[in-house]
Amino acid sequence: MSIVITAFISLDGVVQAPGGPEEDTEGGFAHGGWTHQFFDPEVAGGAFDAAMREADALLFGRRTWQMMARAWPERAGDPFADRMNSIAKYVVSRTLTDDQLTWDNTTRIPGDEALAHIRKLRESDGGNLLIMGSPSLSRTLLSEGLVDELRLIVMPVMLGGGKSIFPEDGTKAAFELVSTAAAPTGTQACVYRAAKDA
Repeated sequence: MSIVITAFISLDGVVQAPGGPEEDTEGGFAHGGWTHQFFDPEVAGGAFDAAMREADALLFGRRTWQMMARAWPERAGDPFADRMNSIAKYVVSRTLTDDQLTWDNTTRIPGDEALAHIRKLRESDGGNLLIMGSPSLSRTLLSEGLVDELRLIVMPVMLGGGKSIFPEDGTKAAFELVSTAAAPTGTQACVYRAAKDA
């Protein structure tokens, strides 16, 4: 499988709480819902839909999984929600127990075995293993060189701090720009693939 990260991201690399004010206030983050004024259905929505359509499975960190598991089951009946609810899901967690995995088709990956487990998934047959949200997990996988593609929906705003998917450990990795699309709002949907010779 190919590991793909998709994220709404600010010009200064912040991915925290794109959807709403109370989504994630950790660290005193006060800009929740910052994507709304720059979102357009065709480019930003289309990029997110395409990433989901092309996914064979989803991979989450615990916090993002819990938030999604509360939100999506009640939206059944919408094609996007139905896909989200039916697709195979993996959650990396040291604290969740199997009986807490109430969201359909979820498999827990123990936190202390996460990298080995994810490497096996990456080596298995199949299409895309898509990560949404989950900045800590994304940072770790980028640092370990396990990410095959970045699908970034870049919003024309600076947030001045917040969670990022990018490592700060000196890791260098080259990516090739595969495609880009611009929205009237100034948003850019960019697809980057890991460069073979970096």
